[in-house]
Amino acid sequence: MGDLAVLPVDLCSRYAKDKGLDGIKSGADLVALPGMRRSRLAIGIHDKSPASTWLVKHGMEAQAKLYPMLSPDPDAYPGQLIDQELAQGKIDAAIVWGPIAGYFAKRVTGLELVVVPLRSEPGVKFDYAVAMGVRYGEREWKETIDKLIVQNKAAITGILREYRVPLLDEQGEPLN
Repeated sequence: MGDLAVLPVDLCSRYAKDKGLDGIKSGADLVALPGMRRSRLAIGIHDKSPASTWLVKHGMEAQAKLYPMLSPDPDAYPGQLIDQELAQGKIDAAIVWGPIAGYFAKRVTGLELVVVPLRSEPGVKFDYAVAMGVRYGEREWKETIDKLIVQNKAAITGILREYRVPLLDEQGEPLN
């Protein structure tokens, strides 16, 4: 398959600007907060996600406010719920998948949300490649998709950037 080196995306932390977390540029910055400040944080996460593993690894599981990954209510999208609670100040930060983080951070009104890509680390994988696929044995269709990806790489990248999806290069470094 023709690959798009710019498609891997991170799990991201995001927080409201001017609410006490300014200066957080990485997961290490969040972990390095003074003990009392760190212990008072409420961090929204989806249960059973890399975010929960990361919080446990760094002794911050008590700060987790869990949200279901899926909802039976079609009007209740989990990413939107986190952003509403973040915007309302019910949580201080959220750690969610990059496409969700970027999309909702851009759409929250009345509050600037900062999106911070979190790096994978031993035992916690945060970045995942986004892929397109076809059924096994459909070689002609696969070749058509590969060709379209290559021909439309700039447009695909533009759409991802418009939705503020965090992008990584082939070495896992954030693209600006």
